[in-house]
Amino acid sequence: MRKLPPLLLILALSVSGMTARADSTLTVTGMASVAATPDLATIQLGVTTTGATAGAAMKANSAALAAVIARLQAAGLPAKDYQTTNLSLNPNWVSNAAGSGSEVNGYIATNLLTIKVRAIDQVGTVLDAAITDGANTLNYLNFGLQDPRPVEDEARKRAVADAIARATLIATAAGSKLGAIQSITEGGAPGPMPGPMFRMAAEQVPVAAGEVETSAAITVVFELTQ
Repeated sequence: MRKLPPLLLILALSVSGMTARADSTLTVTGMASVAATPDLATIQLGVTTTGATAGAAMKANSAALAAVIARLQAAGLPAKDYQTTNLSLNPNWVSNAAGSGSEVNGYIATNLLTIKVRAIDQVGTVLDAAITDGANTLNYLNFGLQDPRPVEDEARKRAVADAIARATLIATAAGSKLGAIQSITEGGAPGPMPGPMFRMAAEQVPVAAGEVETSAAITVVFELTQ
């Protein structure tokens, strides 16, 4: 094997150790929101009762909740659309007469149902029916979509278009051009959010149905060319 002269050997090693300069890239996050009319309401409500004993508190609670469920059924709510999601029985602690500590003064029973109402115009009717027959605890009322996928996909499309528009503007201002897409990442998108719109049902609980807004955020990395 022929040996290289020292100078040529140094040059050969230097060339082999060089790395190509990394291409310039531009990272942009596109964002978009799509509003839609809700077609699903989720309610958590139930009954809270007290009693001198644990058994008395639970018995009163069971009777009241049975009446609430009967009214929900009479209002046309199918059994598959309500479910017990919280059941608790706890001592009611109060300060003693001397003020030196706590003592049990009866018991508190709570039974909560999570209800899905698939006809928004019936939300007031359902609330009114439940409250009329003993529901005295209402934790939340949320509006959403039974099938959110089409709206989510539309938000994603608009977010990608927004990313491309932002990247084109930035690259042009910098005197460059967009090259191939290096990567696309989805993330940071909040779920459906309720918007304001007031709707009143006669002789029923007033409900603000509004709109729900679905957002998407798409991060795209572009190659930059001259």
